[in-house]
Amino acid sequence: MTQNNKQTSNIDWPLFGISGGLLVAFVIASLIDMQFVEEMVNKGFAWSSKYFGAFWQVLMLANFFVALYVAFSKYGKVRLGYLEKPEMSTFKWLSIIMATLLAGGGVFWAAAEPMYHFLTVPPMNSGVEAETAGALMPALAQSYMHWGFLAWAILGTLSAVVMMYGHYHRGMPLKPRTLLYPIFGEKLRKSFLGTIVDAFAIIAVAAGTIGPIGFLGLQAAYGLQALFGIPDVLITRLAIIIGLVVVSTISAVTGLHKGIQWLSNFNVRLAIGLILFVLVFGPGGFILNSFISSFGFYVDNFIQMSTFRADKSWLGFWTVFFWGWFIGYGPMMAILVSRISRGRSIRQIIVAIAVIAPIVTTFWFTVVGGSGIFYELQEAGSVSTQLENGGMPAAMIAITEQLPLASIISPLFLLLTIIFVITTGDSMSYTIAMAVSGEGNPKISLRIFWSVLMGAVASILLYIGEGSVNALQSFIVITAVPVSILLLPVIWLAPRVSKELLLEQNKK
Repeated sequence: MTQNNKQTSNIDWPLFGISGGLLVAFVIASLIDMQFVEEMVNKGFAWSSKYFGAFWQVLMLANFFVALYVAFSKYGKVRLGYLEKPEMSTFKWLSIIMATLLAGGGVFWAAAEPMYHFLTVPPMNSGVEAETAGALMPALAQSYMHWGFLAWAILGTLSAVVMMYGHYHRGMPLKPRTLLYPIFGEKLRKSFLGTIVDAFAIIAVAAGTIGPIGFLGLQAAYGLQALFGIPDVLITRLAIIIGLVVVSTISAVTGLHKGIQWLSNFNVRLAIGLILFVLVFGPGGFILNSFISSFGFYVDNFIQMSTFRADKSWLGFWTVFFWGWFIGYGPMMAILVSRISRGRSIRQIIVAIAVIAPIVTTFWFTVVGGSGIFYELQEAGSVSTQLENGGMPAAMIAITEQLPLASIISPLFLLLTIIFVITTGDSMSYTIAMAVSGEGNPKISLRIFWSVLMGAVASILLYIGEGSVNALQSFIVITAVPVSILLLPVIWLAPRVSKELLLEQNKK
């Protein structure tokens, strides 16, 4: 069993150099020739989508169903981490998990994606007429597909089981390489293969975090201009990112049980408050009816939607992009979930992440995106026109400004978005620091470095131009290719190590 209560000074310098160096190299290349970088990234994105899109769809499905099997089998009762009781309450535990992963979808995607699918019906439902009441269920259900059961299951169910087995029960470091411990054993502890595995996982999650930070600069600046008349210029965008990095760094420095937990707690409570407000004073009946019918549509068409392959271009723009993004987060989320889940059973972890979190997320998408569709049905163009002209942040503003007390509610939604990204930034800088050191309580200097580096990269990319942030978003999908190969063996390793741990615990 490893010690997590004292701060250690172990730093894997080769890993630190490779992961940090490649991010810096991306920025330098962008500064030298952004057009070339965009061209290469687009080619890499197209290649990844073409050759790995179908594999990712099967991987996500297999991961989800095997996770459910492990959770509800006799292995589900296995308690992980050598603690009789969990370290933190269930609400605080779920808050960290929810707030960390909802950054990208917290508000802007929740407002915009259902509307996009409402205006242009997904190809699987091509017989449905767009912008009509009949397009409501397919639009919401497609959003559920991208942010629901499959997305959450890859973010720390089976991978967390293997990670906790390797770290707490076999003494391996808290690094992505530990996911391969049941295959390679102790030789992974200090090996070139392990360093490469860790580096790819860190780069993938760093890219997946820098992207939302950069987009927050764009989106929050738009929101500040729309709500308060503050000019949407580069200085405003950079000031937002600097402020975000300062708060995120302070939170990461104070640790999981203080800053990160407090911010996540506050974020979830604010989201619950806004949900209740919209249900009571907004189109509450429409939201509840839409959620029940659309969720039923989602479950009924689950396999068909998960395996749809008929329109490769649409898949690359939507499903494959999201799957690449979430897969890229997989190993690092396994580390975060492992760090905060000691004393919990396999069943508790899997049900919380693969069942409860997706249901909460899909309801949140119905509250925000469903409200947008409601207002669009009442008055065509009331949301869609702003979405087409101003993008995702415009959709959020267009929706919230039609709610009662809009002058208060709209800024609160904007605040919620900012905190969502902050909670991802602090959690991921802390988690990357854990991966570099292999310990549950990494050096403060490491946490600060990764928090500042991700903010600095986002700022530089914004300075270069919006195209560079878009290039980084596409780069996420490329980095997910090696990470998806890492996550494949976890599907059969998790049941194996669960069986091993059950036998050990039954002997006691």
